[in-house]
Amino acid sequence: MGLTNNDILKKLRVAHKLRDEQIVEICKLVDFKVSKSELGALFRNVNHPKYMECGDQILRNFLNGLIIHLRGPA
Repeated sequence: MGLTNNDILKKLRVAHKLRDEQIVEICKLVDFKVSKSELGALFRNVNHPKYMECGDQILRNFLNGLIIHLRGPA
């Protein structure tokens, strides 16, 4: 079984040493609103009752915001 969107998001969070507040701000760069509680659900264990699967839209917007965060606005 390959990596899920949740796994990719977790690995990027660790690799860039990002906190929840920073991830929320990165998503705001592309006008995508995500709350800290939603992020908590994304980072939970798969077996946890409050676990939420990371959809393609969340990951796509986070990646686009991360590009702006790292490179600066175009």
